[in-house]
Amino acid sequence: MATKVYRIAVIGGDGIGPEVTESSLKVLDRVAGKYGFLFDFRKYLAGGCAYDVYGDPFPDETLKGCRGSDAVLLGAVGGPKWDRLDPSLRPERALLGLRKGLGLYANLRPAIMFKELSDASPLKNVKETDILIVRELTGGIYFGDHGRSRSDELLSDGSPKGVVAYDTESYSEGEISRILREGFRFAMGRRKKLTVVDKANVLESSRLWRETAEKMSSEFPEVEVDYLYVDNCSMQLISRPSTFDVIVTSNMFGDILSDEAGMITGSIGMLPSASLGTPGTPGLYEPVHGSAPDIAGTGKANPMASILSAAMLLRWSLGETIAADNIENAVRKTLEGGYRTFDIADPKCDNRKIMKTDEITDIILSKL
Repeated sequence: MATKVYRIAVIGGDGIGPEVTESSLKVLDRVAGKYGFLFDFRKYLAGGCAYDVYGDPFPDETLKGCRGSDAVLLGAVGGPKWDRLDPSLRPERALLGLRKGLGLYANLRPAIMFKELSDASPLKNVKETDILIVRELTGGIYFGDHGRSRSDELLSDGSPKGVVAYDTESYSEGEISRILREGFRFAMGRRKKLTVVDKANVLESSRLWRETAEKMSSEFPEVEVDYLYVDNCSMQLISRPSTFDVIVTSNMFGDILSDEAGMITGSIGMLPSASLGTPGTPGLYEPVHGSAPDIAGTGKANPMASILSAAMLLRWSLGETIAADNIENAVRKTLEGGYRTFDIADPKCDNRKIMKTDEITDIILSKL
């Protein structure tokens, strides 16, 4: 019987991106050997490093390679080196290009509180928390009509309006339905609780979200559905984070709430993510942290968010659930053993167990 081979497009990117991605590749290779499949890793450039080589942060070759893969593993892009570039040439354009080019519309952001890291949370006495935020990725205010104009009108106090900037929040029923269905689907595989977050008391687009969710809920009678305004949800995430299961929401609200939920867990260096589209198309997997150029090359980067992203890749794009479980358990065992990277080290931590990037990777490999 032929050995199964998965083609993975690998984009290390900028800053610490290549370092943490390399750790993930080592872990993926190890579980592949353990569970009887192989990886064909194809490396591509995107972000600032691609601009330096091609004058383009997202070369056509990279998109073509990603489209021909089973999944994409990304490190991080961007950095102050490229901040003065025209917006069309900035490294972040690579992320938007990947999402659009691969048709990715669902961003999955797990926020898991490992009990071993509870002291790192800014919240006191927080219980183990496991939240999955499902964020719509291709619509809403980030992609709506936007621009500037000048107005000669006066405000109520007589001041001139001057320049007027606008950004339009727009959603279609189709866009809302497909992301809500993802939310219901993930809730069915977890604790069967779904929270729909909107601003239906003010926004017409949010009212369409709520109406569509109410209609769809009859298709998933096992799922308990509740609705929260985004401002209330932001408070409830702080006061009762452990009561949430799956949150589904719009692009902008998801962008904000996922960062909030992530900080509850204690470190951005522990947060993976996935962006998915139509079944059968390659998903994009990346750690939530940025490129952190200030620590690039110092060995201080925490590779666990990237490694956990690789576990999500195995689970959601390749169907290798047992291998994904193995990686997640290895990370947990590493934390249980008291091993830490610099960003999650407790002041009471044994200094001998504060590991550099390659050292903590070796510990995780030993736990597989």
